[in-house]
Parts: sequence; structure tokens; C-alpha cells
Amino acid sequence: MIEIVGGSTEEQIIDILQNTYPVTVDEVQRRLHLSYEVIMRVLQRFQVKGIIQLEPLPDMTYIRLIRHDIKIVSKKRQKKFIKHHRRPQRYIPKEKDDDHMFI
Repeated sequence: MIEIVGGSTEEQIIDILQNTYPVTVDEVQRRLHLSYEVIMRVLQRFQVKGIIQLEPLPDMTYIRLIRHDIKIVSKKRQKKFIKHHRRPQRYIPKEKDDDHMFI
């Protein structure tokens, strides 16, 4: 099982590859609005790990997703401590008790 951090460029590329086939490097670049160098760096990293296969043609490069056992892992974040303020309690006067125990 391959774990990829959620919200990263890698996760966005994997999402495109899982939902669209065939897809080229230029299409991924247009969808993510990133430079060609950044996309190719991530794709080459995936190719070394054996996740994808790049199929270069004379005018374009196709990307083939080889492994489908990919798990998206979210970043662990510390929950912010929230201090709840209590509303001030209203003073409600007690009823006067006219009956005294002592006479």
C-alpha cells in the first residue's frame, strides 16, 4: 500500500490519473496550473517508486497509472484549544420568607 499525503501536488496528480485515462503531461499541467518542471519532478519520483509509467511519443508524453493500491493520508494536525466563555449568571432574588422560626 502506497501512502500519499492529502492536499499535496502528488495527491492531485494521482486524482487526475485515477479519474482520467488516457492523460498526457500537458493535460495535467493545464489542470493543476503548475510548471512543466514541477510536474515532471513528481512524475519521475512516481516512476522510480513504480506507481506510474511514462510513455513518451514524438509530440507528447502519456502517463499510465500502474499501481492502484494508493491510500491518501491526511496530515495530522493539533486541534486548537478553544476556550469557551461562560455567560454571567443573572441574579434572581429569592422570595422573602415572612414566616420566622423564632417569635
